[in-house]
Formats: sequence, structure tokens, C-alpha cells
Amino acid sequence: MDATCYCDLLRTAARKTTAIYDRHLAAVELTLAQYRLLKKISRAGHLSITELAAVCDLDRSTIGRNVQVLQRHGLVEETGCRDLRRSMLGLTDLGRQRLDAAAPLWQAAQAEIEATLGPDRLAVIASLSGAF
Repeated sequence: MDATCYCDLLRTAARKTTAIYDRHLAAVELTLAQYRLLKKISRAGHLSITELAAVCDLDRSTIGRNVQVLQRHGLVEETGCRDLRRSMLGLTDLGRQRLDAAAPLWQAAQAEIEATLGPDRLAVIASLSGAF
């Protein structure tokens, strides 16, 4: 007997949702993953890769690879910490500008998802995210 794989369904929904955000954010040459990292760094001011990984609930190595892309694009820079044992990440001026330009695009993606799913389905998604 074949049962529906809930993991597969959730991952498919997540990919489709990410594609909506990516489509909107493409106008400022960002992906949703990049936008999220820029937003987290912006909120914190400065933080280490390890701290960013913890805030994002992702592997440090995954965050490290994504940060390297942001650095290559001139959006994030490393600065020394007072104790000189670790480096801290911060947004560059270009990173702040790109994040500011992306905010209304992210909001447009949110509105599209809200219009597509409606409040009842969004409530279920919010409930699911706290269930595990």
C-alpha cells in the first residue's frame, strides 16, 4: 500500500513557495536564501558565521558557503572582533541598499502567497511550523 509521503508534500510546497519569492527578488538579483541572510545580519548588526548559523537553524558549512557568495557580490564583509579570535559579518553599503530595494519585492511575494492560500491555509502552515 502506497501512503502519501507528507515530507514530500511539504518539500514540494516549500520549493514552490521559494520560487515565488525568488521570482520577485530576481529584480534585485537576490534569492530568498540570500535575502534572509542579509535580513538576519542587518537585524543583528554584526555576528559571526557560527552565530548566523544558529539564528538560521542551519549548518555552519551551509551558511559559510552562502556567505561567500554574498561576499563575492560585495553585499557582506568580514570585520575583526575585539578579541581577534573570530571575524564578524556585517552588511556593506551595497548590501544595505540591496536589502532596502528587496523589501517591497519580498512584501509583494508575501501578498501573492497570502492571496493564493488564504487565511485558513496560512494558519495551518503557521501551526505546522511550531508542531515539530
